[in-house]
Amino acid sequence: MKVVIIGYGKMGREIERLLTTRGHEIVLVIDEDNRGELNEGRLRECGAEVAVEFTTPETAYGNITTCLEAGVGVVSGTTGWLDMLPEVERLCREKGGAFFYASNYSVGVNIFFRVNEALARMMEPFGAYDVTVEEVHHTQKKDAPSGTAITVAEGILAALTRKDRWVGRTTTEPDELEVLAVRRSVVPGTHTVTYESPDDSITITHTAKGRTGFATGAVLAAEFICGRTGIYTMEDMLGF
Repeated sequence: MKVVIIGYGKMGREIERLLTTRGHEIVLVIDEDNRGELNEGRLRECGAEVAVEFTTPETAYGNITTCLEAGVGVVSGTTGWLDMLPEVERLCREKGGAFFYASNYSVGVNIFFRVNEALARMMEPFGAYDVTVEEVHHTQKKDAPSGTAITVAEGILAALTRKDRWVGRTTTEPDELEVLAVRRSVVPGTHTVTYESPDDSITITHTAKGRTGFATGAVLAAEFICGRTGIYTMEDMLGF
């Protein structure tokens, strides 16, 4: 598999290591200092099959559409740009391309999403329990709350009729779901959902121990879409 890495920070380097270990060829690495090389001509010239894109909310849309226009499948893990997701999906279908998006590529986190949804359905009849979401990340993370926390919140809102919307602040409004973002120096990522009643608390937590789990999922996603067309998520890859 011939792969382009777009975004060469800590995640990009870990993805590079895993791709190399698994015998794939990295044909192009794009970072801030050579952003101009990300164009249709260069992508076709290097024979790229799949691009793995972990960049910034400001650059993600342009990166993804450039790849799709060049006939290169895209795995994107950038969050904070999803207002443009329908346009990317439209372009992908129009070009007969492949696009894979997840707010979090960790297999464990995606299991956590399912547990969260199941717990929310179970808690629907029990109005004495209020629910909050908290996420803790390293200080370099650019979006807050994280895309993972938003996915968790959306899973809760789909099941709990007493919550109408999530808010990124402390709230006492009964129809608002509190989603708090905390930033600390070297935390890979922790997400916690707490149901609190006057009598007890129920808590579920996912704690990342490093970037390898996220990078592994992204590499598996690249392998999954290579040679395919369509729009895919972790649920497709994991068979949920």
